Amino acid sequence: MMTCEQRMFDTLCKEANDVVAQEPLLASAMHAQVLACQDLGDVLTNIMARKLANEMLPLTSLLALFRQSLSSTPSLIGEAVRDIDAVLERDAASTLALNVVLYQKGFIALQVHRVAHMLWHDGRHMMAGMLQNRSSEVFGVDIHPACPIGHGVMLDHATGIVIGETASIGNNVSILQGVTLGGTGKEAGDRHPKVHHGVLIGASATVLGNISIGSGAQIGAGSVVLDDVAPHTTVVGVPARRVGRPRCPSPSVTLEHNAFDRDCDALSDTGSRTASSQS
Repeated sequence: MMTCEQRMFDTLCKEANDVVAQEPLLASAMHAQVLACQDLGDVLTNIMARKLANEMLPLTSLLALFRQSLSSTPSLIGEAVRDIDAVLERDAASTLALNVVLYQKGFIALQVHRVAHMLWHDGRHMMAGMLQNRSSEVFGVDIHPACPIGHGVMLDHATGIVIGETASIGNNVSILQGVTLGGTGKEAGDRHPKVHHGVLIGASATVLGNISIGSGAQIGAGSVVLDDVAPHTTVVGVPARRVGRPRCPSPSVTLEHNAFDRDCDALSDTGSRTASSQS
């Protein structure tokens, strides 16, 4: 029976061969990054290493690091497959797995983070920090290597995403560009948000402090969230307030940012605040 990793590798090879037939100028790139590889782990190794390599991090050294990391922790490859499938399911602009793997910096930054997270928990903090720093320089995505992230996650566009050390992110979460999961000061300890399964966080939203974002919650673009968000709740504004509930169990999958049902309590709260501000 074919594994999900083999299925994805076969898909990438087919799409790469199609590209070679249509765009001969890209033949060398397709062979170097996909067609010369033996499996999906090789593809991921090649892409991550080639993107991050510089004079301080030689390509050969990075190839060895990523190859060893993926070999010792095969679950990283399975998580990558779920991340690819998540992008193809949610992003209307992504029709080929090959485009996701080669060109979507949110996807690549997430795979680099997964390796950095593994190194962090193996006690290799300096190497993990080097990958974090280099990934931030290349992709504009800054995720502390201590942060655990689930599978089926999409960092859409990804530029400007910042995620702190004690944050955590569950499965099937979608985060858009410019999002910050940060602390509220310089205190040590557990100080960052906990984002549960199926959450959608809109562009440029800021979520601060050791707070919980419940499963299936929806945070509007540009919102500033300072308090816990209950599961299956929509919050918007500065500071963010509850305005209703998403119309589907997993807004992270539909990405319908304006699809929520207002409820009476939320309307009453909004009306009370408006009246108070006018008095």
